[in-house]
Amino acid sequence: MTEQPSITDSHCHLDFPDFEGQLDEIISHAAEAGVTRMVTIATKLANVPKVQAIAEAHAPVYFAAATHPMSAADQPLATVDELVALAEHPKFVGIGETGLDYHYTADSKEIQQESLRVHIEAARRTKLPLIIHSRDADDDMARILTDEHKAGAYTCVMHCFSSGPELARATLDLGFYLSMSGIAAFPKSSDLREIFADAPLDRILVETDSPYLAPPPHRGKRNEPAFTAHTARVGAEVFGLDYADFARATQDNFDRLFWKAA
Repeated sequence: MTEQPSITDSHCHLDFPDFEGQLDEIISHAAEAGVTRMVTIATKLANVPKVQAIAEAHAPVYFAAATHPMSAADQPLATVDELVALAEHPKFVGIGETGLDYHYTADSKEIQQESLRVHIEAARRTKLPLIIHSRDADDDMARILTDEHKAGAYTCVMHCFSSGPELARATLDLGFYLSMSGIAAFPKSSDLREIFADAPLDRILVETDSPYLAPPPHRGKRNEPAFTAHTARVGAEVFGLDYADFARATQDNFDRLFWKAA
């Protein structure tokens, strides 16, 4: 069997019930597809012990943690010190996912913004990448990321990027990265693919956000890290590259941004 080019699923949720009791199989599937690393995300600090244990038990798995914006109103506000302390773990590689989500939780936008600023400061102090979730909040997101960057530099990836071209340009101008999920592979996502095509290749990552957002041909089913390869093949087409060349570029990008996992 021809060896697959190596790629990294830069964002997944292996602690979710969808994968209960199946992690060995899931990680084996990933390896067969060439997905040799994955970053699993704790969306609440209360979930860190479980996510950390998964990373410790599986060599290809790294982890990150934050308070998800949709939980910002019903979880204790994370502190910078808490996040900095987590960064002492050798497999803790990013601060996130944090951000703004006004789709379902616009009523908590003020606490979301406060939480986001806490996480940005933690990213500054640790030099770890900030992992941003943004939905229906493009203007506020661009403003806060830009203002905070002027106050002190940090690195960032716009996870599962599916916003408009203005936010893409604002974040790229700050030196940030865009991560391509299964949404970019959906047939009706041509506008989104154009946004990615206009971005510098050295600023692109790939991810699943599994168990959500499975790309074709698995759309509507449970997503898993192995399916990163389907999205990456679409990414190669977007950039007019051979799959191996696109995979290599995204690996280099991941190593540059997620330096602790390099």
